[in-house]
Amino acid sequence: MTAVLTAPAELPAVDDARVVRRRVGPGRRVPFATLVGPLLLLALWFLGSATGLIAPETLSEPWTVVTAFQTLIEDGRLQENLLTSATRAGLGLALGVAVGAGLAILSGLSRLGEAVIDGPVQIKRSIPSLALIPLLILWFGIGEQMKILTIALGVLVPIYIHTHNGLRGIDGRYAELAQTVDIRRSEFIRSVVLPGALPGFLLGLRFAVTSALLALVVVEQVNSTSGIGHMITLASSYGQTDVIVVGLVLYAVLGLVADTTLRIIERKALTWRRTLEG
Repeated sequence: MTAVLTAPAELPAVDDARVVRRRVGPGRRVPFATLVGPLLLLALWFLGSATGLIAPETLSEPWTVVTAFQTLIEDGRLQENLLTSATRAGLGLALGVAVGAGLAILSGLSRLGEAVIDGPVQIKRSIPSLALIPLLILWFGIGEQMKILTIALGVLVPIYIHTHNGLRGIDGRYAELAQTVDIRRSEFIRSVVLPGALPGFLLGLRFAVTSALLALVVVEQVNSTSGIGHMITLASSYGQTDVIVVGLVLYAVLGLVADTTLRIIERKALTWRRTLEG
């Protein structure tokens, strides 16, 4: 029996214009993407309060919180407490960033500096800053100095870790190229190493802002007479849920504004780096 071979059927021609490339990245940037999540939470809060799914005793209605917000502004208490909290957070953040970045530079650019600095910082990393509050109270009392130092200690570690990693993550080929063209060490550090560590520093700064706010919440509830945390503690004693929510919203707004500002700065400062973030 003789097998009959047939030629394979020709595939239909594919119009190049109809070829659609699959999207592998995250897609186009969503306008005001940072606000989408908070606005969705706000809508759910409104819906739950309006339908009775959220009891007023559990969480005050949004309109009650707005009324409390207006009352606090008229009394002047909100502005005073907000200014106090912002000052504490700003001073603690500035101090922690300065010390953390300085230690990271000394440790990242020198093996001797790393041997001296990195160990104590890693020890501090394993000890929560809030666990040091009793010791700081014994050393500095319960005044502003203790509160600012507590915030600074919480900020120091993320700044150090990410900046140090950025410094040590510089491609070694750049150092070889610098040796080839005979660039001085100081010029190499200023022109290559420090700019190369900038992404790590900015990432650490975003974590540092969160750490500063977390520390701020705690220190303002330790024998404080002013600040958002003091306002929340006082409202808790009187069962004023609406005032508590106002304080929490203020903390959230501070964190959101700070993180959004840092994202804008990061995007402008790192325009040379193309990533999936877009």
